[in-house]
Amino acid sequence: MGSVVVAIPVRNEVDRIESCVAALAAQSEAPDTVVLLFNNCDDGSETAAKKMARHLPFSLEIISVQLAPKQANAGTARRLAMHHASRIAGNQGVLLTTDADAVVAHDWVSRNIAALAAGADAVCGRIVVDPVEALAIPDHLHADDLLECESLELLDEIAFGLDPDPHDPRPRHVQASGASLAISTENFRRVGGVPKVPSGEDRALVNALMMMDARVRHDSEIEVVVSGRLDGRAPGGMADTIRRRMRQQDEYADDLVEPAADAYRRADFRRRVRVAWLNSQAPSDLAADLRLTPSRLSLVLSKPFFGMAWARVQRESPVLLRRRVRFVDLPRQIGLAHQLLGRNGTGERNIWRHDLSCPVHP
Repeated sequence: MGSVVVAIPVRNEVDRIESCVAALAAQSEAPDTVVLLFNNCDDGSETAAKKMARHLPFSLEIISVQLAPKQANAGTARRLAMHHASRIAGNQGVLLTTDADAVVAHDWVSRNIAALAAGADAVCGRIVVDPVEALAIPDHLHADDLLECESLELLDEIAFGLDPDPHDPRPRHVQASGASLAISTENFRRVGGVPKVPSGEDRALVNALMMMDARVRHDSEIEVVVSGRLDGRAPGGMADTIRRRMRQQDEYADDLVEPAADAYRRADFRRRVRVAWLNSQAPSDLAADLRLTPSRLSLVLSKPFFGMAWARVQRESPVLLRRRVRFVDLPRQIGLAHQLLGRNGTGERNIWRHDLSCPVHP
């Protein structure tokens, strides 16, 4: 394995950058290099970081950029930071990225390396909000978050029961956050680096990897503590969401949440499409259930990667149109998810076989 390089975009984090870097210095297995990309900083963040440089167990690369207003966003900053880090890491290296307001666990580097060595192409860590700062978040927001998390956990259990991924076994999580991502430079370059989006670059990168059938591990044992502050640096980030929900509950839950029956049907179709793609066949019954013509399904299944074929199926099949869930409907959808999972005599959940090939509206 080549060099291990951590890439961190920074935007006015003078109060937090020292804690971020100190956590990396305290790693059980230190990285070789940490790249700090200071994006339009004017608060002394860069000076604070430079003062730490001589006492660190790794090389500290400091890059200062002044981006035009339309480019001064989280997506561009992380893309530049990871691109620079990939050049340092080399062809056989490992890239990790986190946020400047995050504090990684002492084994963050070693656990990510171990997951990659075990066969993952990329690793998504689990994000938790700083417990002290979480006290400032109103109780009703915590309650909403618990409902979202329970729903996502149940939907993931349904998906894994119908179409398990041997490279991403449960227990796992469903997050894809830039606060904890690891990827080999080979796979990073294979997908063309971080996609050019102003925000949500973390999910976009993971989605690009999955489109090319990369083995993405969502490791629940890899943990990063992030800020629960209300004055965030990135538009559309966690702080914006918290402030918005403090004023009024969002109408809809996270866009990963969908009705339980839809999630069941989606996972079952993914299983069936995967089998068809592996066999290079387009069964007429599958085409009919997806409401696609056999010729169209055959063309979609000719994609070189299953991820590409599945993404196209989801875009083109009217049966798989994604519907969001209103917050007020979350408890009912959670109950429906439990029903779909069922339970056996030992209390363990089992996927029941349901005929959900055609659209239903629970």
